[in-house]
Amino acid sequence: MSEPRYRCGMEAVLELLGGKWKILILYHLHGTRMRFSDLRRMVGKISEKMLSQQLKEMVADGLLRRIDFQTVPPHVEYEDTAFGRELCSTLKAVCDWGSVNMDDIIAIADARAARIGKLVNP
Repeated sequence: MSEPRYRCGMEAVLELLGGKWKILILYHLHGTRMRFSDLRRMVGKISEKMLSQQLKEMVADGLLRRIDFQTVPPHVEYEDTAFGRELCSTLKAVCDWGSVNMDDIIAIADARAARIGKLVNP
């Protein structure tokens, strides 16, 4: 008998959303369309290369749709799919928890940084 691919649903979700940026990309695209440059501004400190890579993976995984308007200069927009919207909706509770506990999270991150000898938020 072979072992199941995932031992729990969280492992399956992490397979789709692993890494630092995908959850933020999904959050900012929830229920809207955005061009690459607008999305990059919203996500923050992500490089163009990383954003491009993450978007390609999320399109391939069925979380996002890439809409190419076939124009010169190129005009491409991204939007979430029904699959991506459903996942993003389930993450709302995590976002709300982060908002409520943000001061504590900052204190924890600063204490961790101090322990390893570098300050995160000077």
